[in-house]
Amino acid sequence: MAKDDSKAAKKAAKAEAKAAKEAAKAERAAKKGKGAAPAAKKLAVSPLAPAAFPELPVIAGVEFAAGAAGVKYQGRTDVMLVRLAPGTSIAGAFTKSSTRAASILDCQAKLKGAQDSASGAAIIVNSGNANAFTGAQGQKGVDTVTGAVAQALEIPANRVFSSSTGVIGEPLPAAKIAGVVGVLTGALNDQGIAGAARAIMTTDTFPKGASAEIEGDGGTIRIAGIAKGSGMIAPDMATMLVYIFTDAAIAPKLLQHMVSKHVDDTFNAITVDSDTSTSDALIVAATGKSPAKPLEDMRAKPARDFSAALHKVMLDLAQQVVMDGEGATKFVEIQVRGATTREDAHAVAMSVANSPLVKTAIAGEDANWGRIVAAVGKSGAQADRDKLSIRFGDIVVAENGWRAPGYDEAETSAYMKNDRLVIGIDLGIGRFDRTVWTCDLTHGYIDINADYRS
Repeated sequence: MAKDDSKAAKKAAKAEAKAAKEAAKAERAAKKGKGAAPAAKKLAVSPLAPAAFPELPVIAGVEFAAGAAGVKYQGRTDVMLVRLAPGTSIAGAFTKSSTRAASILDCQAKLKGAQDSASGAAIIVNSGNANAFTGAQGQKGVDTVTGAVAQALEIPANRVFSSSTGVIGEPLPAAKIAGVVGVLTGALNDQGIAGAARAIMTTDTFPKGASAEIEGDGGTIRIAGIAKGSGMIAPDMATMLVYIFTDAAIAPKLLQHMVSKHVDDTFNAITVDSDTSTSDALIVAATGKSPAKPLEDMRAKPARDFSAALHKVMLDLAQQVVMDGEGATKFVEIQVRGATTREDAHAVAMSVANSPLVKTAIAGEDANWGRIVAAVGKSGAQADRDKLSIRFGDIVVAENGWRAPGYDEAETSAYMKNDRLVIGIDLGIGRFDRTVWTCDLTHGYIDINADYRS
């Protein structure tokens, strides 16, 4: 063993021993009722939630485990561990926030380097604490957690990726997390993805999952993904964590190309409250265990089919995040057409999607299309009043700079009672379009966020 490796191993062993000691101390305190974490608050499941967590396919080369470390709440599953087989390619997309969390900076640094895909890899995620705005201590916390995983799974530390979500500005209880790594390692199995999806939830009211399959050249390729996200959702990622796994054989560079391409009109096309987080992360891992031939040429049908399937999973998960928007009762698609530039189309779409006046009108089932007009006008995008048209679903409410001649208030009000709505805006001056997704703004959002730290 090299001298540096020996030092790292001793350091990791010391950290794990300390973690175990502190975890045991916390457990004793909890039993005595001293210093125990509070119980997690129960949130009503979103009315937009799917009927059940979907059946996700087993992805060869991926194993999951979930457990409770007491990061914020006592007895709540709050840590997940994923083991990835040797040969796994990894790609990612992360928030561009200037106050990025320590785990984000660490993941970005690791992905910038050459990937030692001959080694195994791992992902460890905690909820309850974002490890953001924690100074130099933040990286120390990351090193403690990833070091414990690297030692337990016998893989290089630069192949361990971590994520943290929760409260900003509080030191990460890294010892608690590192202290359960041994238990998680013993529990790893290829059927544990549903438990992993629940472990990463914060104010989420339901776990989110999606999958797809395609026929590659020589065999089936499977994709399965999970996500968390409910509040602080806005483009430039969002307060979301997303982990997608596939058994496709694909080089890191090509996988990254697909991820970067698809993130724009999936996870960067949703908003709940216009706030961008410090901790947004999307990690995609391809184990190469499918019997299908490697994907190498984007012009070939298998690669194109895989790219489309990956996009489908990403969009499904992104839309589920909006459906679980804090306090949401309506899922809203904003369709903008006829802009002079793509940037203008996006600006108009997000101006409408983020407008508190528009979102509260939707919550109140009020067909107040004048608020759409105002949101278009304030967007900064080029617009012509006399060419603008607006529709709710198939109902044209305004056109040619004036209320539509056939406008029927009762018909439009009836449409607003649906829990899934489409607002269409045609600027009529160009050829660019943009679709984004949002939700309504209710008092439930205030209730959840007013006592988030308690």
